[in-house]
Amino acid sequence: MKHVAIVTGGTRGIGRAICEELHGAGIAVAANYGGNDAAAAKFQAETGINTYKFDVSDYQACQDGVARIASDLGPVDILVNNAGITRDATIMKMTRADWDAVIDTNLGSCFNMVHAVWDGMRERNFGRIVNVGSINGQGGQYGQVNYAAAKSGIHGFTKALAQEGARYHITVNALAPGYVDTDMVAAVPERVLEKIIQNIPMRRLGTAHDIARGVLFLCGDDADFVTGSTLSINGGQHMY
Repeated sequence: MKHVAIVTGGTRGIGRAICEELHGAGIAVAANYGGNDAAAAKFQAETGINTYKFDVSDYQACQDGVARIASDLGPVDILVNNAGITRDATIMKMTRADWDAVIDTNLGSCFNMVHAVWDGMRERNFGRIVNVGSINGQGGQYGQVNYAAAKSGIHGFTKALAQEGARYHITVNALAPGYVDTDMVAAVPERVLEKIIQNIPMRRLGTAHDIARGVLFLCGDDADFVTGSTLSINGGQHMY
C-alpha cells in the first residue's frame, strides 16, 4: 500500500516543491491550502495532486480535514507541517493580532495537525513527521519577533515530540531553510536581498527543491534512525 502524506501550505513555493518530490517518489500526496483557490486549482491541474482547503490554525478544521483526506486516500502516515505566514514589524509596531496570527498559523498548526494523525500513527507503529522551521528561528531576525518565536518553537516542539514517538517508530524531525527564491523572499527590497546573498557563503538563494529533497530524505526509509534532528539547508549562512 502507498504511503499517504499531507503537506500543509502545499500548493505554492516550498510546499509545492515538497508535494512534487513526494509524489514523484510514489507517495499519495494531499496538498492543504488556506485561501488561494486560483493557485490551488492551477497546482492541481499541473500536478494531478489532490488539494484540500482548510485553516490549519483551526483545531477542528484540521480534525475534519485529515478525516476527509484519510477517507479519500487512506490512513495518513507522513505529515509535513509547512504552512507559514509573516506579519513583520518591530515590537513597538507589532499588534497582538499580528502576533497571534503568526503563532497560530506557524506553530499552533503543528499541534493541530499532529493531534489529528498521531493516534493512527501509533496504532500502525509507523509515522514520519517533518516540521519546517527556519534559519530565523535559529538565529533571529530584526522585525520578526513573532515569526522567529514561532519557528524557534517548532524546533523545540520537534525534539520533545520525537521522544514521544520513538517507541512507536514515528520519527519527528525539523528542517530549517535559509533564504529561498519564493514569493515571500521576492518581496524583500532588492538592496536588502543583495546584502542577504552576500552573507550566504554559497552566494545564491536556495531553491524550493533544495528544501524539498531534504524533506524527501527525512520521510524515507534511509532516515529511519533519524529523529529529533534539525536539518539546516541554508548554503552555510548559519551553522548551528
